[in-house]
Parts: sequence; C-alpha cells; structure tokens
Amino acid sequence: MYAAARSILFRLDPETAHGVTLTALDMAHRLGLSGKLGGGERVDDPVELMGLRFANRVGLAAGLDKNADHLDALGALGFGFVEVGTVTPKPQPGNPKPRLFRLPDSGAIINRMGFNNSGVDHLIARVKASRYDGVIGINIGKNLTTPVEQAVDDYMFCLERVHAHADYITVNISSPNTPGLRNLQFGEHLDGLLGALREKSLRLDHDSGRRVPLAVKIAPDMSDEEVGLVAEALVANGIDGVIATNTTVARDVVAGQAHADEAGGLSGRPVFESSNQVIRELRRRLPDMPIIGVGGIDSGEAAIAKRRAGADLVQLYSGFIYRGPPLVGECARALKLAAD
Repeated sequence: MYAAARSILFRLDPETAHGVTLTALDMAHRLGLSGKLGGGERVDDPVELMGLRFANRVGLAAGLDKNADHLDALGALGFGFVEVGTVTPKPQPGNPKPRLFRLPDSGAIINRMGFNNSGVDHLIARVKASRYDGVIGINIGKNLTTPVEQAVDDYMFCLERVHAHADYITVNISSPNTPGLRNLQFGEHLDGLLGALREKSLRLDHDSGRRVPLAVKIAPDMSDEEVGLVAEALVANGIDGVIATNTTVARDVVAGQAHADEAGGLSGRPVFESSNQVIRELRRRLPDMPIIGVGGIDSGEAAIAKRRAGADLVQLYSGFIYRGPPLVGECARALKLAAD
C-alpha cells in the first residue's frame, strides 16, 4: 500500500510531500486505521533505560515532527518512543526553499531545513494536547540569530520550558544547518554547555519531583579521537544518554548523483556505516551509557546491525520516508527476535 502511495508522493516536491503525508496520517489516525498502516499492533518488547520504560526499541527520530503537531498519529504506528523537535525558543522559518532533496538511488535525503519550527510554546501546547501514551523525547536547539557564544541561553530557556512535558530531553549540537552549531561538540564549548544544562536539569528535577534524563545528539563526522573527547565530556557532566548520529556533510558515497552537491545534511543509507562506527567507538569508551542509534536504518537487518554496533535503541527517519509505516513493525519484530 505504501509503495503505491510513495510513487505518487515522490512526484511532489519533497517538502510538499512531507506535509501531505503527515496530514494523511492524521486522517488515518482519526479513522482508526493507524494500526493497519503500521502492520499491526505495536510490538511488545519492553526495555528500561535512563530510568524510562520503552515499549520497544524502535523510535522516531527528531526532525520529522518538529512541532509535535502529529504526535498522536505517528505514535499510533507502533513506535516504542517518539522524539519531536528540534525546537527553538522563538519561532523561525528556517532556510529558504528548496531545502529538502531526495536521492532515491541511495535511499537518502539531503536537508538544510535550518531548525524551522513554531517555537517552544507551540510545541508544548501540542504535547499537552496529545493522547500519546509512549515515551516522548523533546529535542532542543538554538535560534539562528543567537550567537554561538550565547547558545547556552537558548538551550537553558528550552530546557526549562519543556522539562515538565518531556520524558527525556535531547540537546542537539550536531545539525550542520545552523552556522557554528557543531563547534559546540568540542572542548570548552561542550563542557560549558553540558555543565550548565546538567546543573539546571538537576534543579528542575528536584523542584518537580521527577527525573527527566538528558541526552546529547552528536554528528557522524568525527574521528575516533574526537568521539573519545565527546565521550569524556558526556561522562564528566553526568549526561544520561547519547544519540548517534545526526546527518553527515560527507558526499563521497553519493558523488555524481542528482542533488548530491546540495548543501545540507545527508541522511539515509549513506550514513549507515559512519554512524555505526561512531556507535562502536562510543560503546567501547562508554560501556554503560545508553546509546540511541540512528542513521540509515531501512530494514530489520539494518536495525539489528545498529544494535550489534552497540546501540540500545534505534530511531528511524529517512528509512521511514522510503519504506513507510511497515518499517516500524519490521524493525521492532527483528530486534525482539534477535534478542530471543
């Protein structure tokens, strides 16, 4: 069914198709058809990590539902958890269009969306209105107009606003589409940011009487040595988990394809192995830290490979766009069977 729908959707501009698909999923949810779209009931394969109980190991990556406008519909497709955002303090339109490109020969997408979103207050209102009963992650970032030197202010603002409404919070310091953002992954920038956020989150935990884990999302474009430095900072600042990885700026795997030279982050199958390498290095250095693996998962076998690389949970994005809702159940069942 999705293959037929995709043949139509892929004739549309990618960003238009994205909006049409989400609207269609909302309609299907209202009609009670979400379970059929996802290939059946949500796979029951519970796992406890970061003090949270996940219904299964397959989640939706941030970026697909930036404003939590479609949380109920997406959550009904069988995901064990859903991450929304990236959200910024103030609404922002993102980069000029076109800013989303398909590379179908590689099952890949290039985006330079630029954290387009309706602002943190809108997202909170949508999460509060949702009936989704699974684990919700909220991914936070900084506004484009905020200097990198003042980025901590934006992250602190979002952290304080979303804390009461998130099951976990992800600090996105790895999008290639906000100038200077990836500089926050290293050295004093990283320690300063994570230290401030950890201190703030502990105060919020204490005042609210509930603990909200803090995760960090990192890029695949790092050497093993750089991954090691990030790992040290995560431990030193008491971070609860790491999401590996975001999109890549590398183009060697897709060189010569249409749109391959477009600026932005490349996701999908071409980032699969580079994200796995980061996961393997993180696991070697952080044997006990929860790792959420994302990047190029387009089959149950790919989900298992991500798990074998060291990921505790996985997230889907580009594979979900190419394969549709049935991929959720396929991956969840594969991971459950592999564990058995």
